[in-house]
Amino acid sequence: MKQQLEQRLTELKAEFTSGQQVLADLEAKQANVRTTLLRIQGAMQVIEEELAKTEEDNHKSVERIIEPELIASY
Repeated sequence: MKQQLEQRLTELKAEFTSGQQVLADLEAKQANVRTTLLRIQGAMQVIEEELAKTEEDNHKSVERIIEPELIASY
């Protein structure tokens, strides 16, 4: 009986060690995914700001074109 318990304890310790390694690997992957998501979010923000700036510049260009035409037509 004692030998069976010792054998089971050895198996459980091995499983525990394996589980700790799996957990450490998952935590490392989680940290990498968080970092990647932050980079993606930053890139998205830059692109959104550039698109907004481009839209604003386009709007100003259209105003510069249309305003003189409106003034000339009066």
